[in-house]
Amino acid sequence: MKQKMAITLLLLLCATVLSGCWSKKELTDLAFVIAVGIDKTKDGKFAVTFQVVNPGNVAGSTQRGGGSGGVPVSIYKATGDNLVEASRQASKKLSRLIYYAHTNLVVISEEVAKEGVDGLFDALERNSQFRSTAMVVIARHYSAEDALKILTPIDKISANQIIKTLQFSEKIWGQTIHVRVGEVINDLSSLGKAPIISGVEIVGSVPKGKRQTNVQASEPDARLNVNGLAIFKGDKLVGWVSGDTARGVLWILDKIEQTSVTIEWKQKKEAAAYKVVRAKTSVAAHMKKGKPSISVHIRAEGDIGEEFVSIDFANPKQIFALEKKAETSIKKEVVKAIEEAKKAKTDIFGFGDVVYRSYPQQWKTMKSDWNDRYFPQLEVNVTVEAFIRRTGLRTKSYIFEQ
Repeated sequence: MKQKMAITLLLLLCATVLSGCWSKKELTDLAFVIAVGIDKTKDGKFAVTFQVVNPGNVAGSTQRGGGSGGVPVSIYKATGDNLVEASRQASKKLSRLIYYAHTNLVVISEEVAKEGVDGLFDALERNSQFRSTAMVVIARHYSAEDALKILTPIDKISANQIIKTLQFSEKIWGQTIHVRVGEVINDLSSLGKAPIISGVEIVGSVPKGKRQTNVQASEPDARLNVNGLAIFKGDKLVGWVSGDTARGVLWILDKIEQTSVTIEWKQKKEAAAYKVVRAKTSVAAHMKKGKPSISVHIRAEGDIGEEFVSIDFANPKQIFALEKKAETSIKKEVVKAIEEAKKAKTDIFGFGDVVYRSYPQQWKTMKSDWNDRYFPQLEVNVTVEAFIRRTGLRTKSYIFEQ
């Protein structure tokens, strides 16, 4: 009997400290923001665009473009002296509470990025709803508002299309990179690593891309493409790199999973395609007579995807020579990326962080002038090892058998 009373008393005591549902929010009272776009008005205020999901137009038809029931998202815009004020101002246009827990994308206009992004990320980090795993992109040549208003096929929500395109493009091509809010904040707070963020641009007619007919045609009037890497110095955008130079950045950052490298052979610049299937980059710092230096070693393995000149793949000497040509092509991309970063005087590779980890005492005297003094003069030694593991189902193309 005493044991039962003790258990009952214990349960009653536990009940007194339970919080219950004091902070509950009904789904019908929430506006789920999938993406946020940040622009500037002519008078210098922030213009924030909210891409809000229309649940009834998305559920059950995620693979059918715009759908016949209406557009999958609604766009709301508000202005303010800061992001918090703009978010509050949006309540005058929305019949629901803005909810950021499902925000997966932040689009920043090129204009805002050039002025500086420190204040933006401070506001995002302080918001208890906002996730640091949300991706960040720079709207290149267009406003963030325009980028979020484009309706996209396949993925009904344009924010999801941008995110997936970034992920798959990085994985199989390696000239763009998906960067999260938390990673940008870490880079901004580091003296030895500057941020890089992928760009997104609109190809086609912007006015037509905002209409539902854009996703009802086999060839949309406007598309969203990811293109180029925005390089920052401190919190300001100072330039862009694209193409093979952008891939050179990802080689150094050890972000290359798969890609295709063109090999020169017999005085033909586009002689063969080397498909990289795995790669690994290691970076080390050295100190000699008080001067830092960096060594970058890249190891790549891949297959021959196609050939445009006669190559005897049964001959080990030719295979070895092709590997050397692939190494030269990769090294050329990496060296070009380093030159562009030095020209902009911004360490986007994190070489400073490598020096700090290896030589913390010496780093104390260099960190304040790293980007302007030490990094532009930094000696960087690049070595590449490339291996051809497979040549496909034929050792000699049918084109050259006649």
